[in-house]
Amino acid sequence: MGSFSIWHWLIVLVIVLLVFGTKKLRGLGSDLGGAVKGFKEGIKEATAEDQPTDGTAQTAPPPQQQVKDGQTIEGEVREKTRS
Repeated sequence: MGSFSIWHWLIVLVIVLLVFGTKKLRGLGSDLGGAVKGFKEGIKEATAEDQPTDGTAQTAPPPQQQVKDGQTIEGEVREKTRS
């Protein structure tokens, strides 16, 4: 009742090949490989955008607005938060 033996996995593989066929499985594998490759490239581009080009590792925080009493601030709410 533990893990499957190699014979169980070979039988499952044969059944999968009979049901789907090698052409569909090959297409599925290439699609999956292309998706993984695209994901890796996207991650690489995102990390490249985050890194400054002048070699400094620290970035300055965005400037904070100073709010005076009675001042109205215009903007839009992007996410509802609980308070």
